[in-house]
Amino acid sequence: MTHRKLTAEELKFYCDPAKFEFETTETVAPLEGIVGQERAARAMEFGLSIKRHGYNIFMTGLTGTGKISYAQSLVSKIAEKELVPDDWCYVYNFESQGHPVALRLPPGQGNRFKKDMEELVDSLKLEIPKAFDADDYERQKTTLFKEFQEVRGELLDELTRTAAEQGFILRRASTGFVSIPLIDGKEISTEEYEALPQEVREEMERKSAEIQFKALQVMRRIQNAERGMKEKVKELEIKIGLFAVGFLIEELKERYGEPIAGYLNAVQKDILENLDDFRGGEEEESVPFPWLRRKGEPGFKYRVNLAVDNKDTLGAPVIVETNPTYYNLVGRVEYENRLGMVTTDYGMIKAGSLLKANGGYLILQAREVLSNPGTWEGLKRVLKTREACLENLGEQFGLLAMSTLRPQAIPVNVKVILIGNPYLYQILYHFDEDFRKLFKVKADFDTEMNLDRHNMTSMASFISTHCQRENLHHFDRTAVARIVEYSSRLADHQRKLSTRFNELVEIIYEADAWAQLNKAEVVSGGHVKRAIAEKIYRSDKYEQKLQELLAEGKILLDLEGEKIGQVNGLSVLNSGDYVFARPSRITAVTYLGRRGIINIEREIRLSGQIHDKGVLTLNGYLAYRFARERPLSLSASITFEQLYSGVEGDSASSAELYALLSSLADLPVRQDLAITGSVNQWGEIQPVGGVTHKIEGFFKACRLKGLTGRQGVIIPVQNVNNLNLSDEVVEAVRAEQFHIYPVASVEEGVEILTGVPAGQPDGGNYPPGSVFWRVEQKLQFYHQRLKKDENNDGEKDSSDRCTGSGPCH
Repeated sequence: MTHRKLTAEELKFYCDPAKFEFETTETVAPLEGIVGQERAARAMEFGLSIKRHGYNIFMTGLTGTGKISYAQSLVSKIAEKELVPDDWCYVYNFESQGHPVALRLPPGQGNRFKKDMEELVDSLKLEIPKAFDADDYERQKTTLFKEFQEVRGELLDELTRTAAEQGFILRRASTGFVSIPLIDGKEISTEEYEALPQEVREEMERKSAEIQFKALQVMRRIQNAERGMKEKVKELEIKIGLFAVGFLIEELKERYGEPIAGYLNAVQKDILENLDDFRGGEEEESVPFPWLRRKGEPGFKYRVNLAVDNKDTLGAPVIVETNPTYYNLVGRVEYENRLGMVTTDYGMIKAGSLLKANGGYLILQAREVLSNPGTWEGLKRVLKTREACLENLGEQFGLLAMSTLRPQAIPVNVKVILIGNPYLYQILYHFDEDFRKLFKVKADFDTEMNLDRHNMTSMASFISTHCQRENLHHFDRTAVARIVEYSSRLADHQRKLSTRFNELVEIIYEADAWAQLNKAEVVSGGHVKRAIAEKIYRSDKYEQKLQELLAEGKILLDLEGEKIGQVNGLSVLNSGDYVFARPSRITAVTYLGRRGIINIEREIRLSGQIHDKGVLTLNGYLAYRFARERPLSLSASITFEQLYSGVEGDSASSAELYALLSSLADLPVRQDLAITGSVNQWGEIQPVGGVTHKIEGFFKACRLKGLTGRQGVIIPVQNVNNLNLSDEVVEAVRAEQFHIYPVASVEEGVEILTGVPAGQPDGGNYPPGSVFWRVEQKLQFYHQRLKKDENNDGEKDSSDRCTGSGPCH
């Protein structure tokens, strides 16, 4: 019997440097766009082109596939062709102080408007005092005061004459006027007044009441005159103030137009109502602490809080928020502590990333958004309502109850690009009803791409881009070829390349470092190999420890000879940054009984569900092959020897089956071979993962014990194109010191392991001497023996029942 062995050329993808037309990447054009992500690229272009509500983008894929860098480059390229969005300012609300007003200005004018308002305040501080210091104002004010004094004097004189005519004289008191009676032109005392006849006193009291009434009327007329004077003075001040302010406000109205004109009208009205704020100077000096004057200083209400400034923006804004807390994303109203008092004002309103990206694009990491309290709900609220309403997070959760500002909401039109892994996408899609409404475009990044000439050339451009951008040594064609081979190994496929560019970039950087240490002008293939080898050496400590245990004989493993019911299985271990394989001894024991196959790992709960399924599948295979005409009478136990950390997966199910068949057929199997592959109930060998690591793991064990020229690994035939073995294994196969057998069925594997034909049924029976004939004979023996024992037990029970008195039926 001869079975196919893989040749050295079938064991890996070899990239011929001669296929590249360049000598070094210095002459290779930099990469434009992204490599090998056609599906994701088309989804991104569509998502960025459609400007409808809810068509935000979720970029999903494993870490290291270039999502962030691609998103930034593509979005920036599109954004620079779009219009620059408007600026947004917050200003004082003269009608409701607690509700600042949001003003929209063309891009770049927000900063100019802010400076113009600052200059306006400075001008007011100069022009208003100057206008009121003029002689004309003082002269007009003095005239008004003199007119009031004249009217007041005339009214008081009239009152005095009326009192004298009635025989009284008036004296001013704190409560008004006191009328004192006169007799013969002289004031009388209280005693003299009391001595007067009753009729005279009553007459004097009547006249005094009339005089007091007259005095009250006069005082009202004086107050009206004073009020009229003050109003005229106020009108005069407004006229003077308007003269000083009007042309400044009109100039701003002409410059900015509506709706700024409405705000400027309110500013002008407030200025004219508070002209005294700009006329005084002594009160300011009397305040002991300068910071206490800030809110009361002239023009403080006329400041402009420039929340969003796009004066330096080219095209639509592209914001990458690296710390998406609620306040960084939505915005906040800040507070400050002044002498134990917490205060705020509209100037302390801070815009978040959503407002800064308004009219453009916002790139976020999904994991960071979801891990910050309130951020995800805040983001959804803005996207649903299409406006940003600045609220403190504590108020939403009822943690704070304090007076604060309620800024006017700003309309938001932003395209959000959320970046996350497939797990987060599925969780949000299925458990958040808003997610599918707000993120309707999915850009799914693959972890691999086809290995063709176009993608190989693109890989060279990718290397060239990093060499130019990071000032690295350029790579020659052999170095590029080794990078392509390494990419194919990462993809676990001879016709695929990996798109986990982060891992490729690590090798590019490290190869450049080795070239620099060797004082080479360019990076060669040797430097790339050195970088890969050193990277493995830094991470393979645990593999080396297992190798030491194997060398010392503490891990039991037979690599020569033949044994019954024992095979070598292969399992893959992942330490995080390094993946390697460990050979394990798998043993099977069969015996008389009906318990079926017992998985020892399952009994002690060290077996995963998929491994349990693989073991149960073996029952189905044995029934399919050997129990069509009689029950399957069998008890067997299977275990991974010296395995204490648990086992998962069905890649060892074929090895477990070979151990069972060996035990049932009483045929020894080769111990210089290891097996990997899954099996189904029909006996077909199915592909598994990690084949490259498994072969290399067994090869290292064989090399440690010494290569005999017979050792090798049996793998599923479907996994041949997944091989990308190390050069050491390839050379050993080329020298016929190591062998790899691809198989498609259990029969092929059994024949390789035992050297005996598996056997094909002829008329329902297997050929004598074949493996399956031996197995069938053993199972038939088990069945007959069990049936005989059951019959003997039945006769014994019957005999026991007939030992009493009376007939036995």
